[in-house]
Amino acid sequence: MKIESPHQEVVAEKKRKIPHTYAIIFAIIILAAIATYLLPAGQFERVEQDGRTIVVQDSYQVVESNPISFFELFKAIPEGMSKGSTIIFYIFLVGGAFGIIRETGTIEAGIHKAVRKLETREKLLIPITMIIFSIAGATTGMAEESIIFVPIGIAIARAMGYDAITGTAMISIGAASGFIGGMMNPFTVGVAQSIAEVPLFSGIGFRFAVYIFVLSMAIFYVMRYAAKVKNNPEKSVMYDIEMKEKEKQRDRPAGQFEEFNLRHALVLLIIAGGLAFNMYGVFEWSWYLTELTASFIIIGFASGIVGGIGINRMFDAFVDGMKLVAFGALIVGFARAILVVMENGLIIDTMINGLASVISTLPNTLNAVGMFFVQVVINFFIPSGSGQAATTMPIMAPLADLLGIERQVAVLAFQYGDGITNSIIPTSAALMGYLAVAGIPYERWVKFIWKLIIGWLMIGALALVAAVLIGVQ
Repeated sequence: MKIESPHQEVVAEKKRKIPHTYAIIFAIIILAAIATYLLPAGQFERVEQDGRTIVVQDSYQVVESNPISFFELFKAIPEGMSKGSTIIFYIFLVGGAFGIIRETGTIEAGIHKAVRKLETREKLLIPITMIIFSIAGATTGMAEESIIFVPIGIAIARAMGYDAITGTAMISIGAASGFIGGMMNPFTVGVAQSIAEVPLFSGIGFRFAVYIFVLSMAIFYVMRYAAKVKNNPEKSVMYDIEMKEKEKQRDRPAGQFEEFNLRHALVLLIIAGGLAFNMYGVFEWSWYLTELTASFIIIGFASGIVGGIGINRMFDAFVDGMKLVAFGALIVGFARAILVVMENGLIIDTMINGLASVISTLPNTLNAVGMFFVQVVINFFIPSGSGQAATTMPIMAPLADLLGIERQVAVLAFQYGDGITNSIIPTSAALMGYLAVAGIPYERWVKFIWKLIIGWLMIGALALVAAVLIGVQ
């Protein structure tokens, strides 16, 4: 029988008070349907240019209204699933591939090996761990997947004289830094760029530069906090909880880890080689989601075979991996249903025209900042990166056309608006998962991280101003 701690019960109670993400999106679908009765229908003229569908400026005109009926509201959900099918199956299959990789135990064994190698240089463990997880976040969109490593991070941190916040931050903020940077994040940048009709993973150099700033600030922030806690444990925002935990752990034997072996090394080689091959395919052969999906399946199957987990276990892990991303995958279809309602009700262009009117009053360099903070607000209600991309990019991409800025900048505004606040909003499934596993009360985490979030938001805003000024494409 599963027994929950009082803290876990509190966390669960808090989560129950927050509306389910799907409920929020369904409520938005209903509001969109109601809006088709209240807002004037309108359309822009659109033209094909360089393989992209472009909104013609000053072409908006009011047309005959087409309000959505009760049945059409529900019909929009399967239509949204159909329209988002390529992205949905991409997320499912890539999730399955990484399920196989996790099952090989390569990542856990690699971390344990690194810990032992650096026992005499313990301060290096924080930046090294954060860099490793940031690379995973930047290339594979690791978020919820890193929850399983939080206990390892906490064990490492406590062994070095730090606290559970430090151990959790090493994993979660490391992954978040890469997720924000998103150079090759298939679940956010990949989805958003495909919807915005810009070359897949274009602008990678600019994203890398911003990623360095984001990661550097995160490492400095966590190391500064860790040093403060080690010098004076009472400075920990978890001090009382840590004292109780020390009593529990006093007579508990240390955990066992699988030794890093040749199979693990070969799996890492396959992953690295596969990711490099994907980059080559994107830039040299114009690979898109279908080709990348096939490549990730190959990487996953090859890792399972070399990792020696057996055929049945490999496919069990493949299915389990797809289960883990089902929430984020299917939410894409629900999010697309919002657009189906607005498109069928002929109000999406009315909303774009309205947003353009509001944001266009800002100076040119601040248009993108306005889009950025709109995404920050939306992220509270739709914390799924792929779901938010599916919801907002069809609006933000043509809005960028009307404002005279590059669509790449609109993608950046989404990327930073989505990624930064995931580490503090209570609607983030990944964050609440981290805290539940770590036994960290939500309010303690907020007390620890709020200054870093403000710093990240400042970096995001400045990056967008720079992107407009230099014309990132």
